[in-house]
Amino acid sequence: QVQLVESGGGLVQPGGSLKLACATSGFSLDYYPVAWFRRAPGKEREGISCISNVRTYYTNSVRGRFTISRDDAKNLVYLQITNMKPEDTAVYYCATESVRNYCSESGPREIEFEYWGQGTQVTVSS
Repeated sequence: QVQLVESGGGLVQPGGSLKLACATSGFSLDYYPVAWFRRAPGKEREGISCISNVRTYYTNSVRGRFTISRDDAKNLVYLQITNMKPEDTAVYYCATESVRNYCSESGPREIEFEYWGQGTQVTVSS
């Protein structure tokens, strides 16, 4: 069965860095996309990045600071976050979908992602 587990969250200062990991099982990273979403306090869950064999995607608010990558042999997907800002404070989720086998050029939409991890808390504060 499909499972995803996020890790790597924590408390960091503005300008700091974190590397989140998503441990996956039950599907092939070589074929199905994995996306990162986040839910900030009082806001809707937002798709911020996606990786597949044909495309990577970053939403405008994170482009240049966030880097998505994967290790197919270890079934891991990473999200490297640099120059962190207070507005990055959120619960970060990884997810995979069964609707398509590539990341949409318009970014991941929550409704299209079927399987989700429980999330990892990221807090950016002095």
